Amino acid sequence: MKKIALITGINGQTGSYLAELLVNKGYIVHGIVRRVSSINTERLNSILDKITLHYGDVTDALSTSNLIAKIQPDEIYNLAAQSHVHVSFSLPGYTQSVDAYGPLVVLESVRVHCPKAKILQSSTSEMFGKVKEIPQSELTAFNPRSPYGISKVFAYWITRNYRDAYKLFASNSICYNHESPRRGRTFVTRKIITELIKIKFGDSKLLTLGNLSAQRDWGLAADFAVAMHAILQHDKPDDFVIATGKTYTIRDFAERTAKKLGMDLIWEGSGLDEIGIDKNTGKTIIGIDPKYYRPTEVDLLIGDPSKAKRELGWESTTTLDELIDIMVKSDLDYYSKYKKFNY
Repeated sequence: MKKIALITGINGQTGSYLAELLVNKGYIVHGIVRRVSSINTERLNSILDKITLHYGDVTDALSTSNLIAKIQPDEIYNLAAQSHVHVSFSLPGYTQSVDAYGPLVVLESVRVHCPKAKILQSSTSEMFGKVKEIPQSELTAFNPRSPYGISKVFAYWITRNYRDAYKLFASNSICYNHESPRRGRTFVTRKIITELIKIKFGDSKLLTLGNLSAQRDWGLAADFAVAMHAILQHDKPDDFVIATGKTYTIRDFAERTAKKLGMDLIWEGSGLDEIGIDKNTGKTIIGIDPKYYRPTEVDLLIGDPSKAKRELGWESTTTLDELIDIMVKSDLDYYSKYKKFNY
C-alpha cells in the first residue's frame, strides 16, 4: 500500500520540494495551505494534479485535529512557520502562535488520533543564536536571539517531550539556511540575486542590505528535503543537524552573485556607511540601511552534519557557488523573459 504523507506549509520553498520528492516516491501527498485572497500555490504547479490540498492553519486546533483524524497519515512533515527572523521582532505574538503553538497542535492531534504516525518537526539553526560552540551539533546548547528562534526552541523541546512521554516517532530536523529559486524574495539571498538582476537590466539602482558580516551556512533546499525524508525512514526517532558544514558572510554571497552577473564589486567605508561599487560602471549598487539590522544579531552559524552523514547517509552535495549558479540562472532566465518576478 502507498504511504500517506501530510505536509504543513506545503506551498513554501522546502515544502514544495518535499512534495515533489514524495510524489516521485509514490506517496499519496496531502498538504495544508492557509486561505488567502490570492493564489499562492505557484511552487506546486508541476504536481498540483498529483496532490490534495486542504485549507487550514496549524494554529486552528480543531481543523488541524479533524484533518489528521480524517487523513490518518503515515508521515507528517510540519514545515508551517512564520520563518522570517527580522519579521518575528515585529510580529512576536503571531510568530509564537505559528512556530510554537502550531507544532503542539500537530503533536497533540497525532497523539489522540493516529499515534503510529511519524512526525518531522522542522527546526532551525536560529535556535543556537549567539553560539556556544563552533560548529554547532545536536549537543550544542541553545541560545536564541529572536522571537523566531525562541519559538522554535519550544517546538523542538515539545517534540522531544511527546517522543519521550507518549512514545511517538517524533523527530527534529535542525536545518541551517537552505535556499533555491523558490526562496521568497524578502529573504536575503533571493533579495541579493533579484535586486542585482534588476540593476543589471537598468530597472533598479541600489540594493540595500543590513549586516554584511553575518556568517551563514547555506545549502540547497531540495537537498534538505531529502534529509527530512531520510529522518523519518530512520530506525528510531531522533534529532539531526542538517547543514553543509561551511559558512560564508552576506558580503561573500553578494560578491559571488555580482561576479556571476558580470559586476565586479569594490567596497568603500565600513559598518553603516559601507557601499559596494561596480568597478565596471563606477556606480554604487549596494548600500547599508540600518533598518535591516536585527535588534539582537546572530553573527555566526555553521553546522556539524556528521551525525546525519553517519546515521542517515545524507550530506549536502551542492557548493555555495553551485547554489548561486542555480538561483541566478533561474531568476535571470525568468526576468529576461517577463521583466518581473513571480514570487
